[in-house]
Amino acid sequence: MSSFRNALVITYALPPDDAVVDVAPPAPAPASEPASEAARWTPPVLHTLGLFTVMRIGEAVIWPEPFAHFDSASVGAHYDDTFTNPPLFDPHKPAFQWDGDPWAVNVVGHGLMGSELYLRARMCHFGPVGSLAFAAGASAFWEYVVEGSGVRPSALDLVYTPLAGMILGEGRYFLYERAGTVASPTLRQVFRAALDPFGQLERAAGSGC
Repeated sequence: MSSFRNALVITYALPPDDAVVDVAPPAPAPASEPASEAARWTPPVLHTLGLFTVMRIGEAVIWPEPFAHFDSASVGAHYDDTFTNPPLFDPHKPAFQWDGDPWAVNVVGHGLMGSELYLRARMCHFGPVGSLAFAAGASAFWEYVVEGSGVRPSALDLVYTPLAGMILGEGRYFLYERAGTVASPTLRQVFRAALDPFGQLERAAGSGC
């Protein structure tokens, strides 16, 4: 009797063959990490060319000797000196004046230039290493091609510009990203414009990064 009662309970507990059984759907697979955006070359390259053009004109105005000489003979002679001799470096001069330029030009000026080159690439998804490489390549282009028409490249500038640029530029990039957490849209834009003024103008013009 006990066995018959147990069998009856089991039979009653089982759903009929045509019953709809509510089965929970399988949990969705975790979404994959979004792919990092590819580096964009056009904005930082155009930014660099524009920056170098303004700087080169400024040099010709502030230091007409030798930067204001654009005749073919003078430019040819300077390029010959640039590409046939090692970069300038005189260890007997004071620190950070080894190329003969003032301390402020080498430390402050080239540090800011390097940070601008680095930050532009960093904003355009080059990453820290890629941005450092971009700043180093742009610095070499400045020393050998743009400024090489007036003076021989500086060993200090070739090394210091990208390294100082990475330190300052990464700091600017970090603060720019942190500024995105500011609740006030007006203050957010003010902070970002202070950290990356040229970049903000370029993004407003549609550069995208």
